[in-house]
Amino acid sequence: MASFLKFYLAAIAAFVTVAIFTASKETPPTIGNDLFFNVPHVDADGDYWFAGERVPVENFDVRERLERELILNAYRHSSTILNLKNSARFFPVIEKILKENGIPDDFKYVAVAESDFRNATSPAGAKGIWQFMEGTAEDYGLEVSGDVDERMHLEKATRAACQYLKKYKERFGSWTLTAAAYNMGARGLSNEMSNQKFDNFYDLNLNDETNRYIFRIVAIKEILEHPEKYGFDLRKEQLYPPLDNFALVTVDTSIANLGDFAKQFGISYRMLKLYNPWLRDWKLMNPKGKVYDIKIPK
Repeated sequence: MASFLKFYLAAIAAFVTVAIFTASKETPPTIGNDLFFNVPHVDADGDYWFAGERVPVENFDVRERLERELILNAYRHSSTILNLKNSARFFPVIEKILKENGIPDDFKYVAVAESDFRNATSPAGAKGIWQFMEGTAEDYGLEVSGDVDERMHLEKATRAACQYLKKYKERFGSWTLTAAAYNMGARGLSNEMSNQKFDNFYDLNLNDETNRYIFRIVAIKEILEHPEKYGFDLRKEQLYPPLDNFALVTVDTSIANLGDFAKQFGISYRMLKLYNPWLRDWKLMNPKGKVYDIKIPK
């Protein structure tokens, strides 16, 4: 009896082992893309545009380059979610200024590609949502000093970017090439066009960053305009509201302490900086008596 029981238990153990091994070798059940992933795909007959100029996705190279940026940005989750939230705050201001200056609305996505709506500083020293270098900023009328950096003034920097873009449009004729020049510089782009004997962005072989730049902008546009298509489902109340409830206080003298200045209006220094990121320090020295408009949230 004992021998039979041992044999019986051994047989069961062997059966379980074989079953587990066999199960481990089975092909896992197929999971549809719609359950976990929505892998971006660019159809050869797809309709993608930048600033009124069509992206020629029937060209396999163009199609694959755009697909790469769609995949990278669709699965850059934290940044894409924040860009969706921040677009409700920043786009109304940017769109209005672009329209006033005759710049295509799609250039608002350039600001996203440049900075993710952050007043960031690049390794090269470019700052603000539009990523101006100091010399270029000053050439277009933006003040950069110890106490003030108007590269971080949304309205003024956007107007300066419009003038910059207009200049490139006059030079290159195409809005796509204008955006490419914004990224790599007019001289560099002109040299490449001259050397390669082509004047169409999609036929040029440029540095890696600029090669990807237009495609990144178009991918950002596609995702922000159709977020649900890429798995982002944000309700209106989840978006960040515009910072448009403020009064303007005009000053033409120095302010010894911006904390004291803020307290006069019943707000914190933190809130003052949130509405006026172009104020760089805790003071505003103004020896020349310049006029500044400071936003005071209501």
